Amino acid sequence: KPTLRVWAPTARSVQLHLYDDATTTADAVIAMMRDDQSGVWTAAGDASWKGKFYLYEVDVYVRSANKVEKNLVTDPYSFSLSTNSTRSQIVDLNDAALQPPDWTQLAKPVLNAPEDAVIYELHVRDFSIFDETVPEAERGTFKAFTELNSNGMQHLKRLADAGLTHVHLLPAFDIATIEEDKTKREEPDNVELASFPRDSEQQQALLEPLRDKDGYNWGYDPFHYTVPEGSYATDPNGPTRIVEFREMVQALNQIGLRVVMDVVYNHTNASGQSAKSVLDKIVPGYYHRLNTKGDVEMSTCCQNTATEHNMMEKLMIDSVVTWARDYKVDGFRFDIMGHHLLSNMVNVRTALDTLTPEKDGVDGKSIYVYGEGWDFGEMAKNARGVNASQLNIGGTGLGVFNDRLRDAARGGGPFAPLPEQGFITGLLETPNDFEVRSPDEQEARLIEYHDWIRASLAGNLRDFPLQKANGDVVPAENIKYNGAPAAYTLDPQENINYVSAHDNETLFDAVQAKASASASLADRIRMNNLGIDLVMLGQGIPFFHAGDELLRSKSLDRNSYNSGDWFNRLDFTYQSNNWAVGLPPQGDNKDKWPIIQPLLADETLKPSRADILGALLHFEEMLKIRQSSRLFRLETSAAV
Repeated sequence: KPTLRVWAPTARSVQLHLYDDATTTADAVIAMMRDDQSGVWTAAGDASWKGKFYLYEVDVYVRSANKVEKNLVTDPYSFSLSTNSTRSQIVDLNDAALQPPDWTQLAKPVLNAPEDAVIYELHVRDFSIFDETVPEAERGTFKAFTELNSNGMQHLKRLADAGLTHVHLLPAFDIATIEEDKTKREEPDNVELASFPRDSEQQQALLEPLRDKDGYNWGYDPFHYTVPEGSYATDPNGPTRIVEFREMVQALNQIGLRVVMDVVYNHTNASGQSAKSVLDKIVPGYYHRLNTKGDVEMSTCCQNTATEHNMMEKLMIDSVVTWARDYKVDGFRFDIMGHHLLSNMVNVRTALDTLTPEKDGVDGKSIYVYGEGWDFGEMAKNARGVNASQLNIGGTGLGVFNDRLRDAARGGGPFAPLPEQGFITGLLETPNDFEVRSPDEQEARLIEYHDWIRASLAGNLRDFPLQKANGDVVPAENIKYNGAPAAYTLDPQENINYVSAHDNETLFDAVQAKASASASLADRIRMNNLGIDLVMLGQGIPFFHAGDELLRSKSLDRNSYNSGDWFNRLDFTYQSNNWAVGLPPQGDNKDKWPIIQPLLADETLKPSRADILGALLHFEEMLKIRQSSRLFRLETSAAV
């Protein structure tokens, strides 16, 4: 028998609105019972409630309005939703009808230690939207992963056979910024886009008015944390999304790949009385982190949550455990993890560790947890408590992204001038036309980069004895990275080496922008390969952006979160790497157009199919080398 509960301690009353379907008026309005000790309101039903949709009507004081509001709101603990998340739905995740055949017997690919992982970051829609070997109705969806003979799945199997272990999916929970009803979307004409010159402004101009009307977004806009995204389902209304997400996990596991979810518990898309606000309409002012004026903090560029509060932490942990236990997810990447307290993340780890095959059908201890340990905003320098930042995670087993290797390899950093060169892009050896530093200054910078890279190759272990250029041997944490310790881990599994991710320019695009004009395309491909090699051979966990192995380009778009399919295209026929498909969208890139346009116009810089296949073969070879010896996958700081 279904029982619905909602925590609303400040509410005057809570009523349950039950609906037979996703659109008609309520067929019942039921008063919920309050427990005065916990602040939880409860309504118990019977078997007839199965499959019904529902909303909570919460009478609660709202400070911004200075009055009691009657909020009709979805369930923050929703497991299923109607199209565009207008109503929650009552489902039982243990219902056999919501499970693919053999779901309970799903065998996981072998993973003996976290350091054996090699992670591949992939967007659900990117994977198949252009793949003509996938049935048209399934392109861009979870279901596409079940087409084992498609070009995309054959590509992933090829990588898995060489040594890839994990596919990291960009946000696949319920997203607030994608229209789930395909009939209401406006998609561009790809034939028209292809007709424009390679360095034209026209592509991005045509796409601009469609940015919020098409089916594309990275998805860092949480609406409901524990429901699969409806736009990635063949039917967004009801539980199809549950079944198809599980089918995707099953299919990837069956070809030897574990599945990581990108989770975004540090913010929501909306707060207050906004249309897509959920948490704040139930307990105003509690779930979100506030500043001294009582306004919601927005250092994440969205509505920050307050996981330092017990019930927000509980929501996060309960959600993670649901994905792990009921969807058999094998890992979690925490967006802006530094905006959570370290205790939050340790509690997530502890909760996962309690899951056992006998009790829960999954081995929680084999689930890898990692995230962005950036230290900024109101959380910087432990201002709200010890946070899960790079400098605090040592000894927890939590992985964090290593920006030291990224910046040293590519050159500069995300906020440095685009042409600034690094270790793999020709610093000192082949300066580009934008270089203004003296040779001595370039050499000093390159030596600094060498130290960052060597520390990274040694797992970024803070106690690793590192010989500096002047001959001194110091603990790696004594090497400085923009004033902070370069090294901070106590175990290799805490170090995620990478040179490319969904953020910023792709690896190949960075090479194109930074390499000297005298560098041939063959030289540039070798630079791309060298970046991959640094990641693949370092101690810790290698992380790659999908397409790094195919010289993937986004036509130098540095922030393609809402740039549509055109700039984010992946081609598993290996015909194109998507280089020079027009000037990237002006919003984040126009100031760099003078640098970008001549590069896009140069026909000699576009890789051929042979170039792409050569890069793929190199990537596979490096995967095999990494898997060939435990020396590339040492499991302790002592071993390193």
